[in-house]
Amino acid sequence: MMNKTDCATLHEKLQGIRAIAFDADDTLWELQNHFEAVEHEYCRLLAPWGSKEEVSAALFATETANMADMGYGCKAFTISLVENADKVSGVFVPVVMTISLITLIVWLLIGQAFPYALARAISVLVISCPCALGLATPVAIMVGNGLGAKNGILFKTAVSLEEAGKVKIIALDKTGTITKGEPKVTDICPADGVSGEELLQTAFSLEQKSEHPLAKAVCDYGTEHALKADDVSDFTALPGNGLTASLQGETLCGGSVKFLESRTSVSESDKKKADELASAGKTPLAFLKGSRFLGFIAVADAIREDSPTAIKRLQSMGIHVVMLTGDNERSAKAIGIEAGVDEVIAGVLPDGKEAVIRDLKKKGRVAMVGDGINDAPALTSADIGIAIGAGTDVAIDAADVVLMKSTLADVPAAIKLSRSALRNIHENLFWAFIYNIIGIPLAAGVFVSLGLTLNPMFGAAAMSLSSFCVVSNALRLNFCKLYQ
Repeated sequence: MMNKTDCATLHEKLQGIRAIAFDADDTLWELQNHFEAVEHEYCRLLAPWGSKEEVSAALFATETANMADMGYGCKAFTISLVENADKVSGVFVPVVMTISLITLIVWLLIGQAFPYALARAISVLVISCPCALGLATPVAIMVGNGLGAKNGILFKTAVSLEEAGKVKIIALDKTGTITKGEPKVTDICPADGVSGEELLQTAFSLEQKSEHPLAKAVCDYGTEHALKADDVSDFTALPGNGLTASLQGETLCGGSVKFLESRTSVSESDKKKADELASAGKTPLAFLKGSRFLGFIAVADAIREDSPTAIKRLQSMGIHVVMLTGDNERSAKAIGIEAGVDEVIAGVLPDGKEAVIRDLKKKGRVAMVGDGINDAPALTSADIGIAIGAGTDVAIDAADVVLMKSTLADVPAAIKLSRSALRNIHENLFWAFIYNIIGIPLAAGVFVSLGLTLNPMFGAAAMSLSSFCVVSNALRLNFCKLYQ
């Protein structure tokens, strides 16, 4: 229930509204047919200036060009193979009916009896039934999705299953993806004249209000050593830099060395120590109390056991592997070498990952693998977004593929499954078309001079056999070894 004060505040806000933005899908219209009706009416109104086809083409071109401005242009405008198959079937049926009619007329003109001509026409209709063509894609997609689900790989749409295998670059978030996401304190390095207890106590008091994984590592370490955090005020988190707060009139700061250098002087020996920690794959957290530099607390996050193997598999598949992290360059490169990635992009701020993905897309199709809230924009911007199942709900919602087992080994498995499904679809379409290319002329009587004809009953059997072959070929996907 809202009190009178809240109602008055809400009333004031409503009074100041000058514009209202509506979401279109499922808000302004319920179903796609509503949109099609509007488009039809638009084409009718513009009929004096162009045909329906011309107006529709202009609408489509304008919509495609303005997709980014409309808010849904992060993803490539992709037509599923299922939709393409439906389009082909929509053209195939009238073409076959036309061929059947022509067959009937031609045999009658040649002088054959009507029953013979009709039998040839019916044979064309029977043998060219587009069942195999219509089954080629959806059955393979269904089997592929089922196999993925059995292995904890969830493709949200048919398009995501089709597109995952086309990626050339994979960007991996470091924390929680390549690493376990469970950083631990490894070193306490107080500055000259500062005790380790003072450094740890200050860090513990500052980090207690932060939700960052590195802050949790410091707090866990403080709790293990029976420390009691002091109550700070004016706590502020500066994404990509560090933290600030006040304690008994003094300002506390924690974060990167670069961040603290903007507030106080750091000696060359302390900078050298930070570089040594970073070169060892650790993240040095610097702390400041007032204007006094207190020292470093080094934190490290262990690499997942399967990460190097998974990255090698991706590279063997011809994929360029990139690691994205907000860590300093030295620490990031140390982790990158241990993991075996092709490229390391360090110092990326939480809101900068999307820009990195946009740059990578200029080089080829990109998949982004992440688990955190700050990964969501990058997951959406990438051609394929892959979320770790143990990650945040925001990341899972933004992704196209979800890895329920939260293991990096499922990334190459998902790509292999996608490539296998695509290859299977192409095989199915090939056999469906070859079947019709051979069967239709035979049914029409083109090879009668060679003594080759096709009875409608055998045509029906052959048609059923083609569908059986397509479905059987799709079921072969169940034998795909995803982790080999």
